[in-house]
Amino acid sequence: MSMPDMPENPSGIAPEPGTPPDPKDLGPVFQELCETIAKLRSPSGCPWDREQTLESIKPYTLEETYELLDAIDSGDDEAIVEELGDVLLQVLLDSQIAADEGRFNLTDVVKGLNLKMIRRHPHVFGDSTASTNNEISRSWDRIKQEEKNRGSIFDGLPVALPTLARAARLSKKAARVGYDFPSRMMLFDKLKEEIDELAQELFPNGEIPHVAASVDAAVEPDPKPFDAERQRRIESELGDVLFVLANIARRWHINPEEALRASNAKFQRRVEYIENRLKELGRDIRSATLVEMEQYYQEGKKRECEDS
Repeated sequence: MSMPDMPENPSGIAPEPGTPPDPKDLGPVFQELCETIAKLRSPSGCPWDREQTLESIKPYTLEETYELLDAIDSGDDEAIVEELGDVLLQVLLDSQIAADEGRFNLTDVVKGLNLKMIRRHPHVFGDSTASTNNEISRSWDRIKQEEKNRGSIFDGLPVALPTLARAARLSKKAARVGYDFPSRMMLFDKLKEEIDELAQELFPNGEIPHVAASVDAAVEPDPKPFDAERQRRIESELGDVLFVLANIARRWHINPEEALRASNAKFQRRVEYIENRLKELGRDIRSATLVEMEQYYQEGKKRECEDS
């Protein structure tokens, strides 16, 4: 797909932060986009678009969000512009579907969002004061709680959040009402405790055997699955370990989901390097030994470090 020309900035100077887009530029193109989406949903439009409902379009919304994250990770502005457009398309299409069903329209969405942002930032648009991120977060939560008339601090937390991200959000909400370790260093003691409990379920004497990480050792086959009850206990203890890791990430202001996404991408990139190096030799990765694969893995890792 060819991308539209990026807006020119002859001066090369970024506008002052907080400068909104020029309505003379944005207004006509946004109206044209809305008309395009409406046309797709019209009787003379696209059969696929006409068939969509708010329910059927959900998977695409999630997919486009993840594609936007990948584009942001790439640092490619053209890719980010394209993926932001795809996310915006989901908002416009959802709103047009709802309008066609007589439920609400895009104007309702925009008005509601604007009022909410003003209402939840009284330190900017009102008389309140908040100078730290903690004060701002607590103010936001308090206003949100009042708006939604929620009974629990966890009400409204999306069930569909990725599990690792949800763990961090759960503990963050508990921390905002004071339920948190006084020192973040204590989380490492808690992590050791949870690993010890996991070891109690995995190993007969509860001690983790010391086996040095090496690729030239004999391959040890994985044991057979445990019985269902023990498997459940192991799963529970492993979940506790992951929950503490999510808490460690939160206390050090790291998004655990983003951290894992980056590690996934790094691992994939380095294994693909192994594949490509072996292809250069006319070989398939399935025919390589573990020692050979590790050699190329470390080679790819070294090249990445040199290029960074």
